[in-house]
Amino acid sequence: MLKKIVSRFLFPVPVIFEILAIGLFLLWFTRKQKLGKILVTAGTALLLLLSVHLSSAALLRTLERQYHPVSPSALSAMGGKSETYIVVLGSAYYTDPAIDLYSRISADGVVRVLEGVRLCRSVSGCKLILSGGPPAAAETMDQIALSLGVKPEDIILEEHSHDTHEEAEFIKPIIGPTPFFLVTSASHMPRAMDLFRKLGMQPIAAPTDYLAKLNRSLTPDDIFPSYYGLYEAERTVYEYLGIAWEKLRGQI
Repeated sequence: MLKKIVSRFLFPVPVIFEILAIGLFLLWFTRKQKLGKILVTAGTALLLLLSVHLSSAALLRTLERQYHPVSPSALSAMGGKSETYIVVLGSAYYTDPAIDLYSRISADGVVRVLEGVRLCRSVSGCKLILSGGPPAAAETMDQIALSLGVKPEDIILEEHSHDTHEEAEFIKPIIGPTPFFLVTSASHMPRAMDLFRKLGMQPIAAPTDYLAKLNRSLTPDDIFPSYYGLYEAERTVYEYLGIAWEKLRGQI
């Protein structure tokens, strides 16, 4: 919990407000007018840069384009086995009892489950491992998979992990050194692949939930500031902070 709280201070929007707050304090309450103006200008410029999809998407693509979607040849190679594991990593879970099943996990979680089910239907002997710790992330993903026609006996739940490193640790005894498809968001895939490989496992990347999408031509949404640009910037910073933290701890 402490790690998550501290990391939030390094996210784009908090950092921008920290810069602006210091700059305004200097302008209003000190004689350091020049430094105050520099900080307010820098904070405003950073807000503009990171809220424009064209620039924030370019940063996010440094993560999302490291691995390609699963190819037909990869599916064919795995499809001939008697048993094929497909691991779907968990996402945020919401405890609101008044919302529908598909809204109880975040949008990226729903997309991950859909991709896992798609792959499951494309190979023989599918075993779908749905991961996500308390309170009920994996259980909710299980209900979604069942509603999409996956058989209960083809689903394995991992319900105890709190982060990706723990997911890898808890899934390893189930799969061992057997090659398997690893499904997660494209931006999260580089970190997830490193964590699983560090434990001697053989994941095959199956990225989904791409956010930094390209258009054939520029549109107004590409060049005007928006919340979506800030969201893309946040995803980028979140993943690079995670990579740095796990490298410091020797987990990747």
